[in-house]
Amino acid sequence: MNAAGIVNVLKPPGMTSHDVVSFLRRVYGLKKVGHAGTLDPAAAGVLPVFIGQATRLIEFAAEADKDYRVELTFGYATDSGDDSGEVIDSCPSFVMPAEKQAAAVLASFLGESEQVPPMHSAIKVGGRKLYELARAGVEVERRPRAITISAISIVRVAAPAILFDVTCSKGTYIRSLCADVGARCGIPAVMTFLVRTRVGDFTLAEAKTLEEIAAAPDAAVLPGDYAVRHLPRVMLDEDEAARFGHGQTIACGVADGPGLYAVYSRRGGLLGIARRADDDDMLSPLKVLAPTP
Repeated sequence: MNAAGIVNVLKPPGMTSHDVVSFLRRVYGLKKVGHAGTLDPAAAGVLPVFIGQATRLIEFAAEADKDYRVELTFGYATDSGDDSGEVIDSCPSFVMPAEKQAAAVLASFLGESEQVPPMHSAIKVGGRKLYELARAGVEVERRPRAITISAISIVRVAAPAILFDVTCSKGTYIRSLCADVGARCGIPAVMTFLVRTRVGDFTLAEAKTLEEIAAAPDAAVLPGDYAVRHLPRVMLDEDEAARFGHGQTIACGVADGPGLYAVYSRRGGLLGIARRADDDDMLSPLKVLAPTP
C-alpha cells in the first residue's frame, strides 16, 4: 500500500503512542510513520499519526494547542502524578472544595506560566528519559518550562473529584497541573482520567478507532496538508514554484503579516512551508516538499 497523509487516531487506553505507530506501520506497510504529541498509556483521545512523506509536517501539528477533559481526584498524591503511581501523600479527611472555589483555583492557572515536568515523563536528561530514571529510583532536578493555558473550566464537581476541560500549549503536563491545583487547594491530588479531545484541527469527533482504520485504511487517511491548513496560503505560478523548490526566496504577494505560510503550486498541491520576516515582503523556504499531484 502506497499511502501518504495523516490518520487522526482515537488512541485507546492501555497502549503507548509508539504502540499505535507500530500498529499503523503494519496496516499501511510503511516504515516512515510518526505521531504528533505523545499521550500517556493510560490516556485516550486524539493522536495524529503521520505516514509517508507527511511525516515531514509532524512539527506543525506537535506545536498546536490541545484540548483535554480531565478528572482530578483529591485526597492523595502519587510519584507519577496519576493513579498508576505509588502513593506518596494522603489526606483521608479533607473539606471538598465547593464548585465556585474549584473554578476560581482553576482560573488562577490561566495565561502564561512555568511548569516543572514530572519525573515520569519522556523528557531526556543526560541521554536518558526521566521515567527511566524514576523507575531506577533516581530523581533529578528539572528545569521549569514555559506553558500557556488559554481556557479552563469546571464540568462537574462530585466528591472526591472534579471534572474539567482545559486548552493548553505544547509541553503542558496535565498530571503536573492536577498536582498544582491540589497544592493551591491545600489538598493532595492526582489525575485519575484523561482524554485528549483536540490537537490543532484534529478533533475527537472525527478520530478513527484502530478497528475502523484496519477495516478501511485508505478511507482513514487525510491529506498531508491538513496539518498546516491553519496557516495562511500562498499560491505560486510554475516559475515561482520552481524557484521555491530550489530553496530561493520569493515575493510574498499577500496582505498577511510576518510568520509562517503554507506554499502551494497552482498546478499541484503543497510545496512546503515558508517564513516571512518582520521587515520585508519576501518568503524564505523553511521546509520544501515534493509537489503533491
